[in-house]
Amino acid sequence: MRIIVVGAGGDIGQAACKELQQRHEIVTVGRSSGDHRVDASDINAVKSLYESIGNFDAVVCCAGDATFAPLARMTQETFMVGLQQKVMAQVNLVLAGLDVISDAGSFTLTSGVLDRDPIRMGSNAATANGALAGFVKSAAIEMPRGLRINVVSPGMLDVSAARYGAWFHGHKPVSSHHVGLAYAKCVEGALTGQVVIVD
Repeated sequence: MRIIVVGAGGDIGQAACKELQQRHEIVTVGRSSGDHRVDASDINAVKSLYESIGNFDAVVCCAGDATFAPLARMTQETFMVGLQQKVMAQVNLVLAGLDVISDAGSFTLTSGVLDRDPIRMGSNAATANGALAGFVKSAAIEMPRGLRINVVSPGMLDVSAARYGAWFHGHKPVSSHHVGLAYAKCVEGALTGQVVIVD
């Protein structure tokens, strides 16, 4: 398969690529690195990305920013970061890809642990994660041409613990290898409409 991985340079993206590149051709995409560049929050940029890449069989998105701040200091503008950069960016990859991805292709998005196991300052990310779960479950029943869609929801990765562990008190880091396997399950398996939890 020819697989587009958006956010390939991050910890989650690297875990997905490490597993999938053993068996497939990977096209890496990022905002500032990779084979191609894109701001996925702009659907026209996503359409241009797909045109420049050509044929592809799967899209994996491991990218998406959110604002981490106390709820009392959140504004509409700071809260929109997660909705625009984490939710709509991934939704755009699906909407723009429906007509151009190969028959029986798949979209695999990324959420995270915070909508089911919250932390202080994580309300924006938690909201984004919950929105992605709802989108995937609903979109799956309307996918044309045998297409599939899932979302991987990992805890904090072991390779990320040194940087983010102080925010995730009491959370057990998850294996990067296990995270990679979750993306393989979604891309190479038959699941659709599922939230694939890695904890």
